[in-house]
Amino acid sequence: MAVTTAGGGPLSTARLRLAGPERAGLDPRAVEKLVADVRALHRGPRPWCAGAVVLAGRGPVIAAEDASGWASRYAAWDESAGRPVELPRDAWVPMRTETPFDLASLTKLFTSLAAVQQLERGTLGLDARLSAYLPDFRAAARHKLTVRQLLTHTSGLRPELPLYDCPDAPARLEALRREEPVSEPGGAYRYSDLNMLLLQHLLERMTGRGLDRLVRQGITRPLGMTATGFGPRPEAAATEDQRRPWAKADRGMLRGRVHDENAWALGGVAGHAGLFSTARDLAVFCRTLLAGGSYGTARILGPDYVELMLSAPGLGFGIDQPWFMGELAGRGAAGHTGFTGTSLVLDPASDTFLVLLANTVHPRRTPPDNGPRAAAGTQLARGVV
Repeated sequence: MAVTTAGGGPLSTARLRLAGPERAGLDPRAVEKLVADVRALHRGPRPWCAGAVVLAGRGPVIAAEDASGWASRYAAWDESAGRPVELPRDAWVPMRTETPFDLASLTKLFTSLAAVQQLERGTLGLDARLSAYLPDFRAAARHKLTVRQLLTHTSGLRPELPLYDCPDAPARLEALRREEPVSEPGGAYRYSDLNMLLLQHLLERMTGRGLDRLVRQGITRPLGMTATGFGPRPEAAATEDQRRPWAKADRGMLRGRVHDENAWALGGVAGHAGLFSTARDLAVFCRTLLAGGSYGTARILGPDYVELMLSAPGLGFGIDQPWFMGELAGRGAAGHTGFTGTSLVLDPASDTFLVLLANTVHPRRTPPDNGPRAAAGTQLARGVV
């Protein structure tokens, strides 16, 4: 398959450069408003986040890269008073464009890509049954779960399993082995962390390498994504004062340690969560996929397999989801969100990408609000010249 832009010309594999909206073919006014709107998100009596980094671009050009607010501002959450407890003012840590974030569920994109790399090599079949690789996962074998069902969230597995309550690693593994689908496999979409945990076990079993090595050797190292990897990352943006009853574990204020309770219980490396990264590294990830799997001299996936990932229903990616993509949705845009406040969207139709990283759970999680993400996507879509 020839790799082309929306206009029909060959896609560039040039490395990203910061050159402003005009050079990217974006309306400067739209980009300026996008950045201003994100800058406002940490202000006011009920801020959306403590701080944020936004990066928007088109083709090989970064049109805007901006940081605002605070990577760490709070020491705790006071439940009795219903308000945050601030750190001493001189201990607040400003957000910077190079600040790493706990990616949460954006990790799923890397797990999915690692699986699709095996599809391209012919070592894994998209419609192969898990039992061919994980015969000891009894429930998956009994229900004939397939690789495709894991990647498209149609396995019927429930959203999560409380592995953090299991006493040890053998008990956590046994819980996964016996977990039954709650709806018919191959049917309706049901988003589940368990899909990526099973996929992780499959990949590790068949390759003999841990997921951290697969991601590093197959994705981040060839692309030069030196700021991306599993934790701990002490310099990362802070997340949550994680305590019951609002959380599922009592761990205190988290900074640089994985937020997801199951990923924590699994040692920080998990198929559904655990990666840390920066906006610039994620822009490289987006650019690589928009360029058909290549970036500079590196090629991590062939164009046909990139198209497979980014075509509906998407392998790992969500496709055309306006609740967080805004007006970028509707033309085949692909992306994902993360519980900690992270998101990315890439739009093959306009060759644009948007990375919005925020610590929305600092100092305590709140009901999800995708409004600011959707607004940013809409602003970028309206800026395409």
